[in-house]
Amino acid sequence: MLVRRTRSAAALLAAAMTLTACASQSTTSAVPAPAAAASSAVPSASSTSSPLTITDPWVKTTEEGMTAAFGTLVNNTGTDVTVVSGSSPLSPEIELHEVVDSGGKMVMRPKAGGFTVPARGTHPLQPGGDHIMLMGVTEKVEPGAQIAFTLTLSDGSALEFTAVGKDFAGGEEDYQPGGDMDGDMDGDMDMGGHDDKGKDAHTGGDDQ
Repeated sequence: MLVRRTRSAAALLAAAMTLTACASQSTTSAVPAPAAAASSAVPSASSTSSPLTITDPWVKTTEEGMTAAFGTLVNNTGTDVTVVSGSSPLSPEIELHEVVDSGGKMVMRPKAGGFTVPARGTHPLQPGGDHIMLMGVTEKVEPGAQIAFTLTLSDGSALEFTAVGKDFAGGEEDYQPGGDMDGDMDGDMDMGGHDDKGKDAHTGGDDQ
């Protein structure tokens, strides 16, 4: 009987030691977990955002040829920010344009220096004014289409956004072909392919 009791006590002692060891291992393995989670959060916390945002971005619907994108640029910083170029999968050639009165006609031309958005201010992109011009468009833009854009800023940062296809039948822009594309900023601009369609890129109406 004494031998049996001794063996039973030894078995209970061994079982207790085994449970203690398992609990110790479980506690040790859980320690690195918070450190790993903190490490994975670093890139998100250190990522930088564009100093600009854009509200209500949209693109005029078109069959092909030319179209334009609009919206309102918003500067969230205390210094002026300038957009110097743009790109989109929809167009191989994008220019930042303005519409000005030239000899009694509203004509479109590249805007020297790009779009400058004042500190804590806004800069509208709208039909009849500054806009993002897309040329050589071969893909139909329908209402509701999602068009990706990237605007490059003078400091090298970028603003990425998605514009929505939208019908629009207003505006008075007149795009005259045959102008000097090499920098005559006062002349009417030859937009390339405009004669083939004979359409106003913003209004969709026939040129007169």
